[in-house]
Amino acid sequence: MQLIAMITMLIDHVGLLFFPGEVLWRVIGRIAFPIYAYALVQGHVHTSNYRKYAIRLFLIAALSQVPYQLAFDTNGLNVVATLFVSSLVLRMLDSAKPGPLSAVIIAGVCVIMEVLPFDYGAYGLLLVLIFKYAGQGKAVVMHLLLNVVYLFAYGWVIQLASILPTMIIAYGPELWRKLEAWRLPRWVWRAFYPVHLAVLAVLVYFL
Repeated sequence: MQLIAMITMLIDHVGLLFFPGEVLWRVIGRIAFPIYAYALVQGHVHTSNYRKYAIRLFLIAALSQVPYQLAFDTNGLNVVATLFVSSLVLRMLDSAKPGPLSAVIIAGVCVIMEVLPFDYGAYGLLLVLIFKYAGQGKAVVMHLLLNVVYLFAYGWVIQLASILPTMIIAYGPELWRKLEAWRLPRWVWRAFYPVHLAVLAVLVYFL
């Protein structure tokens, strides 16, 4: 799972920076974010120390921000920042009873993520919430509906491909367990995002 997420993210970023006219790179790249979103939810559920878990996410987001801005020439916030804020929302929802307050928290954070903006914006948070609160079968339907909404609202055609890993999670548990068994050293998983952004930023500068 981790290796697939990293490889498809790298393919996505290489395609965006160096082959912007070739859409296949971006289509393959759509596989990455759902895996990261799912991994975030699993980490949130199973971590024994949420404070340390959140601090790690924050540090990775902070270390990645300057390379992210340099590589992609943007003032937005990187995808790990999106995951960090999504983790904070999950934590708040754990303490809040289902009802108006939860809806206000979600709506308020969605607006903030769109305005600043965060990478993936409100879409990123909503997908994390789908993985957290929807059953496996429902997650596929809700993820598909989310993609359709963003297709009509923002023209996110290639985002439709992101449904593939969600389908594997829901309908191919044996395959998914085998993919999850391919564990990488923790430092590789945690360092990949800022390091690969730094390398891409250097390549963009010199090429």
